[in-house]
Amino acid sequence: MEDNGQKVATEANEDKTMSANLKYLSLGILVFQTTSLVLTMRYSRTLKEEGPRYLSSTAVVVAELLKIMACILLVYKDSKCSLRALNRILHDEILNKPMETLKLAIPSGIYTLQNNLLYVALSNLDAATYQVTYQLKILTTALFSVSMLSKKLGVYQWLSLVILMTGVAFVQWPSDSQELDSKELSAGSQFVGLMAVLTACFSSGFAGVYFEKILKETKQSVWIRNIQLGFFGSIFGLMGVYIYDGELVSKNGFFQGYNRLTWIVVILQALGGLVIAAVIKYADNILKGFATSLSIILSTLISYFWLQDFVPTSVFFLGAILVITATFLYGYDPKPTGNPTKA
Repeated sequence: MEDNGQKVATEANEDKTMSANLKYLSLGILVFQTTSLVLTMRYSRTLKEEGPRYLSSTAVVVAELLKIMACILLVYKDSKCSLRALNRILHDEILNKPMETLKLAIPSGIYTLQNNLLYVALSNLDAATYQVTYQLKILTTALFSVSMLSKKLGVYQWLSLVILMTGVAFVQWPSDSQELDSKELSAGSQFVGLMAVLTACFSSGFAGVYFEKILKETKQSVWIRNIQLGFFGSIFGLMGVYIYDGELVSKNGFFQGYNRLTWIVVILQALGGLVIAAVIKYADNILKGFATSLSIILSTLISYFWLQDFVPTSVFFLGAILVITATFLYGYDPKPTGNPTKA
């Protein structure tokens, strides 16, 4: 009996360790994916080439289609590589559950809007300014998590949110060189970029928590949910292409301006949806937001040395230190004994 008890305890510890490893691995991959996506997207939107530039609306649609294909392959793998089992699962979980599938239309529409807004933002703001401003989604995510998921945040978590926002404010503090640079740019494009980021922050917070709520209320696979998201995302995306870029598509084609860099951006964006799904499965939305905030540092360094469109200041570094401090403070949050709260 004791041997069996020890065996069960050992297996439980191994499962716990594996779960923790998967959580931090998925968060690490998310930091890499977010950083590389922002930098390559910014570079692709500012790179001067002959001929028409690729349409961001079509890139969003292609990313959604790639995400669907990747999720179908993952479901196929989970089905022990059986086409018959795959067909049955897709039929039973999607076609036979129309109301469950329709639930994903709301976050899908918001995600599609958000993905288009990110292209608008990075066409008008440098990578570092964009990355820092976009971290406001952590606050919106926390507030939506408390109101929609009834999550209880501890004192350390609320304190870390305050520190994070203070760090973001410091990083946004304009320097003399930034003021001179901003005079060279049109005030209109700066404002458009800022509005795009702020709107994306609220949409990201709401859609992320809404999707988390759906995932935790049902037993459907996260990959099935992403197929449903991608289906609606493709429809909403194609509507956007027709409304905003219909004339350009009919004139120069759907894949106008596409090159190797464009495909890298599209693949990274498609991968982002899957990584976020894994993070939601193994961690939660707020922890995902904090991990993403670490990519500010990488984005700034690469933006300075590679893109050369941003010069960090001492105030920026102070803000960056606060952001990192807030990240570790959130992870440190102790769970009270007797009545643990999940956050």
